Amino acid sequence: MNNPLTILGIAGSLRKGSYNRAALRTAQQLVPDGARIEAFDLDGIPGFNQDEEAHPPAKVTQLKARIRAADAVLLVTPEYNYSIPGVLKNAIDWASRPYGDSAWDGKPVAIMGVSVGFAGTARAQYHLRQVFVFLNMFPLNQPEVMIANAAERFDAQGNLTDENSKKLIRRLLEALVRWTQHHERGRQAASA
Repeated sequence: MNNPLTILGIAGSLRKGSYNRAALRTAQQLVPDGARIEAFDLDGIPGFNQDEEAHPPAKVTQLKARIRAADAVLLVTPEYNYSIPGVLKNAIDWASRPYGDSAWDGKPVAIMGVSVGFAGTARAQYHLRQVFVFLNMFPLNQPEVMIANAAERFDAQGNLTDENSKKLIRRLLEALVRWTQHHERGRQAASA
């Protein structure tokens, strides 16, 4: 495992002023000692096209390399039409292809999300969990971080001001570090 532990943070929104991008920046500030979050911007990820999977665009090649180099993944997702944003789904699909060459395989992963509505991205997060089954990713189950009513929790500059949300994010990151270390110990024991 890398030292420090590296978490790849991906916000599932392209909007520069996105609450989810702001939440990812907050997570980078709250990451526990001994770990770091490196953000990857999905801007430029094209729609998935199986005809191109053998020769993917440069942005997709970068994404796959960054996933493979990371010890764990943190997905910060909005919810669009009760589900996963298209750009995030395209990134997931690209990085899982071609068949047998998935960068996601075996990665510990945590999810959090921010919404202007009252459900706080619950449906999108549960859809991601379904996708993780096929990808053979290891999702952290708790704590769940679903930040609702975003306009009340962020200031005009995009800073998360809600202390309870910050505590939840901190707990999620601490749990992700422990979860990742647990999986690494399991891998080491299996290969010994």
